[in-house]
Parts: sequence; structure tokens; C-alpha cells
Amino acid sequence: MEREAMEFDVVIVGGGPAGLAAAIRLKQLCAEKGQDFSVCVIEKGAELGAHTMSGAVLDPRSLTELIPDWKERGAPVKTEVREDRFLFLKEGGAMKVPNALLPQCFQNHGNYIVRAGFLVKWLGEQAEAIGIDVYPGFAAADVLYDEEGRVLGVVTGDMGLQKDGTPGPNYQPGMELRARYTLFAEGCRGHLGKRLEQRFKLREGRDPQAYGIGIKELWEIDPARHEPGLVMHTAGWPLDPDTYGGSFCYHLDEGPLVAIGFVVGLDYRNPYLSPFEEFQRLKTHPAIRSMLEGGKRIAYGARALVAGGLQALPKTVFPGGALIGDDAGYLNASRIKGIHAAIKSGMLAAEAAFAALAAGRAHDELSDYPQAFERSWLHEELYRARNFKPLMKKGLWAGSLLFGIDQMVFRGKAPWTLHRDTPDHALLKPAAECKPIAYPKPDGVLTFDRLSSVFLSNTNHDEDQPCHLVLRDPKVAIDVNLKIYDAPEQRYCPAGVYEIVREDGTPRLQINAQNCVHCKTCDIKDPTQNIDWVPPQGGEGPIYVGM
Repeated sequence: MEREAMEFDVVIVGGGPAGLAAAIRLKQLCAEKGQDFSVCVIEKGAELGAHTMSGAVLDPRSLTELIPDWKERGAPVKTEVREDRFLFLKEGGAMKVPNALLPQCFQNHGNYIVRAGFLVKWLGEQAEAIGIDVYPGFAAADVLYDEEGRVLGVVTGDMGLQKDGTPGPNYQPGMELRARYTLFAEGCRGHLGKRLEQRFKLREGRDPQAYGIGIKELWEIDPARHEPGLVMHTAGWPLDPDTYGGSFCYHLDEGPLVAIGFVVGLDYRNPYLSPFEEFQRLKTHPAIRSMLEGGKRIAYGARALVAGGLQALPKTVFPGGALIGDDAGYLNASRIKGIHAAIKSGMLAAEAAFAALAAGRAHDELSDYPQAFERSWLHEELYRARNFKPLMKKGLWAGSLLFGIDQMVFRGKAPWTLHRDTPDHALLKPAAECKPIAYPKPDGVLTFDRLSSVFLSNTNHDEDQPCHLVLRDPKVAIDVNLKIYDAPEQRYCPAGVYEIVREDGTPRLQINAQNCVHCKTCDIKDPTQNIDWVPPQGGEGPIYVGM
């Protein structure tokens, strides 16, 4: 098919913290060195920040490196952390950990509570102000390669396709965006990043990546219960001690506003577990209920997050491009922070790309990028945290004790590095070996169902388009997933996308793709890896407001 093509020096796929930081750093270097390289950022969300969701507590270190006067420029980074609180929960009770016993990774002095979507919008404004082309509403559908197999750019998705994949009356073919270098900043489990890892064997010799699902709500609470600047984390109930996870609760300065969320490691084994229902159950704990009672839930969202750490980072460069941010896996799971790492990785890749462009190179490997990472403070930080995920595989109590020793005694520099060898999807047990979990019905006041939650995410998809949740073999959904695992996709999806429907006694999997919040949990946790998440038409999905 003949497509319109546009040429740039650098194309960046994804308008999140990593992608925008890379674009800004490139243009800064152009101004400093008297060069003029063209930079294009495409973002699948309808606007910058629409698909951004994070806790979020921001370590401002890399933002300060990128834009030293961010305060004077009015960055939406205002709520300074005033108190850390860490609780181990049991049903009906809680034990507070003395702050003197908290490892440094759980201490947030000097950090800020932010609404990540607003930060991304502001970064986009800074990018456009210095001449960067930013195009929201354009999803990268595929990678372009030359005859030698080098990355040449991307092609954006076709618009106006009908359900059967044929062009409809409003059909518009996607465009080819060609570049000397292409940076992939799609966030966790990027669909193109996944293909690039396979094509260029970027995971050879690395641990399998580890993931979690994070589910978040914004609440307006009783002003009398609001503690601006409070950062609270919990571990333990309602999860069993062998399942990794915990909650966060961040009190913002603006209004009596609280961000509360729950993370469950996707290495859980019981197919009956529902991360969404566990989160709803968490809110009934006295330590949480007492804060939320009398309040109102105003927003909801969910997304997967990377947690494998340094050992699970893939090779990040290949001919013609690089992976940055969560597309590579730079999040520090022990700190529950990734924005600062995404910004730093974007800057490092931008500096390598600029050096290559200035030298007249194109489509080769940006080897300066991984080398600069190994010399950076980000590598040092991830190195100190490298044993977190492997140790937490030992269970809540043993893992917490051992990680405490790793951080407090060895300062993260123990003379050993622990590894994982099994991907998350392969850890699910057959349903016959597990006990079903009885979850209480939602009360509509403190706890809620999936559909009312999805409504608050402002999710929208045109139903007359090909389904963006692709089954490699539709029969596997019934013959394997239902038969062996009791269709776990009905429970791990936080948006009610997957449903087993029985017609005349015959079960089939119904995919309610219009509900999808693009968390990509299905792409990660499906035990047979039968589900491929691909982007729908550009601009579709959730429209988060400051999540």
C-alpha cells in the first residue's frame, strides 16, 4: 500500500516522561551546539497525559537535570512529602514500622507527590515551546525496516477500518514516519518493544521481566481526615503472605484529594485471585476505611508496571533505535518509582542520538546509550535495588526481613546478585490445585464494581473497528484457559473486558474491547500467551485527568 511518508532525524514513539524528556534533551543539545535536527513525538492518547497513570511520588533529580528552573516555569510539582508511614496490615489491625527501621528506598524526604498526567502535559508544553513536533492521537502500529533489517521508523495505524479489517467510508491509511533513529517510549509492555525484543533477541542472557498491575483511584475526602504531604504504604492483608503486593496512599495539597492504589505482582499463582477485588477489599480495612469514609471517588485507572530491575533489563539498543523508560524496564520497584528513571533514560538516549547525528551517522546502534547508563546514578540506584524482587519471591515476612538486611547492612552492595528464571505467565497453577476466593459484593459507597469504575476512566472505543485484543488461537481460550485455569482473564482484567458466555450450554470467550483501559495485563499474565494487545485507532482508550 502506498502511504504518505514524513522524514525526521529522530522519531519518538510515546509522549510520556521518557519520550518527552528525550525530545527536550535533543533540542537542548541542538541549541547548545548550533545544530538543527528535527524531532517528532507521537502519542497514542487523545492528548498528552490521557493514557498516563502512576502513583505518584516523584524524585525530582532527573527533572532538575533536564529543566533546572522547573519551579520557576510552573511545573505541577508542588506537594512536598512531609511524612512517610509504612504499615503491615492484618485483618482488622495494623502495625506501623518505625521510620528509623525503614530502608532508604522507603524514605521520601525531598520528593514530591504529583499527578503524573499533569506533569506529562507540562513537559509537552516545554517540548512544543522549543520546536518539537508533538502529535497526540497517533498510534504507532508497526516498525519500518530496511533491506538490512535496520529500523527506519514506524508506520501509524490506519483509521476507519471496519470490524472485518476492510476500509470503511471514513478510511484513512496510516503514515510512514521515517527517521535516522527511532526511540521507543511506549511504557510498560510496549507492543512494538515486545516485537523488537524478539526480532533482535534483546532478552538473551537476561532474567525474564517481572510485572505488577497497579490499580488506582482518586478520592475527595473529608478535610478533617486530610494530611497533605503524607505518603503511606501498606503490605500484607488482604493478600496472603506468598503473594507480592501492597498499597499506596498519597495526600495531595490540592483540596482534600487522596490518590489511593493497590499493586499486585503478576507472578501470583492462584488463578482465582482478582487484583481489582483485592483492592476493593483493602478499602474495608479500618486503617483505610477511616480515611475514606464520607469521601467521594472521582477517578479510576489501571496499568501494568515493570518490576524486574537491573537483571531484567534487555539490551536497549539495536540498529536504528533504542528502548527507553518503561519500554525497557527502568522502574525501581523497591522505591515504587519510575518517572525519574524514565526521564533519565530518555536523556541518556537523546545524548547518544545527538552525538550520532552530529557525526553524520544513521541507523546504527547507539552504543553510547547503554555505556552512559552504566556510568550513571540511575545504574547505581538500580544496582542497589537489584535483589528486591528475587528476595520478595520468598514471601512477605522472609522477603521483607532479607531485603531489610540487604539494604540496612549491605547498603544494597551485597557480594551476590539473585536471579529469577520463570516468567510471570508460567507461574499460574491449575484451578484444580487452588482454592476459590469469595469476594464480597460492592456496596457502591466504599467498594465498587468494574463497570462503574471503567466509567470513571472516560474510556471510549469505536466498536466498529477490528478488535485490538487479538487471540492467536481462539480455541485456546476455552480448551486451555477455561478448562485448566477457569478463565483467569475474567479476574486479572481490571476493566471487565473478558467474559465467558454460555450459549446453549457451549462456552465462548466474549471480548468487550470497548472497556479496555490499556493496562496490558492480559498480554502479560495470559498463561498461554495467547493474547496480543495492539493499539486501537489513535486517540482511543481512557482519557485520564491528572492520574
